[in-house]
Amino acid sequence: MRSRTEIIMQVIFWASGVAIILFLAGILLTLLSNSLPALSEVGLLDFFRPGLWRPGAFGEPTYSINNFIIGTFMVTTGALAFAIPLGVAAAAYLSEIASPWERELFKPIVEVLAGIPSVVLGFIGLVVLAPIIARIFGIPSGINALNGAILVGIMALPTIITLAEDAITAVPKEYRHASLALGGTRWQTIWKVTVPAAFSGIIAASMLGMGRAIGETMTVLMVTGNMIARPSSFLDSTRTLSANIAIDIGDVVSNSVHFHALFFVGLVLFTITFIVNLLADILIQRKPEVNK
Repeated sequence: MRSRTEIIMQVIFWASGVAIILFLAGILLTLLSNSLPALSEVGLLDFFRPGLWRPGAFGEPTYSINNFIIGTFMVTTGALAFAIPLGVAAAAYLSEIASPWERELFKPIVEVLAGIPSVVLGFIGLVVLAPIIARIFGIPSGINALNGAILVGIMALPTIITLAEDAITAVPKEYRHASLALGGTRWQTIWKVTVPAAFSGIIAASMLGMGRAIGETMTVLMVTGNMIARPSSFLDSTRTLSANIAIDIGDVVSNSVHFHALFFVGLVLFTITFIVNLLADILIQRKPEVNK
């Protein structure tokens, strides 16, 4: 028979899982219920039609979030293009090459990087990175999508490194031994056997890093320029979905169409993040496989 402690712990774990589901459902219902007035007033298609977000402008208000979606994915894809190669390389090094004392040294550094406040990174982007970008590309200002992508990539690195390292470490040792026995070098074993075998876990780590990047607010609010027009390149200023909520929420009139439109922006952001994290969780459940 199970002990009383096991029963109590099982109940606690079950209650925690149910509470998380209820919290998630509550957030979704709150966003959805507060979005309905804006959807009935503006219309779903008008939110996604080409145009500008001008809820308080003279004349007919417009609520297009197309440019914000483009800006969000520009910053996110730029961040992943920077963070994934660096993160996977660091994870492979820590898992396959680094000595125990090197792991003891670099692990806390990765954890400290995860703990840096986003406002501090935003300040660094304004003071240090923006002038460098402006000087390199010969543009008037380095406050643009590229600046935000680099900083958000730095913020996503700890997630990618930690989860990718776990995925690589979970690859059975027999795969490595078989590769070495067939004459493969250590580097060939890492990049042609170990990393491909952990590919699903690495993709999951990248997608969780993407979820981290999509929802970032303070850093992109400080360094991307927050232009409402459609960006044409990474050197243009842009505004993300999360930054738009942060900018407008302080001045919006409660229960106005603008107020409820911001909840719809939050609903779109919640949906994107939920889908990304759900796909990442599905990939994490897959067992390592070597590409044939």
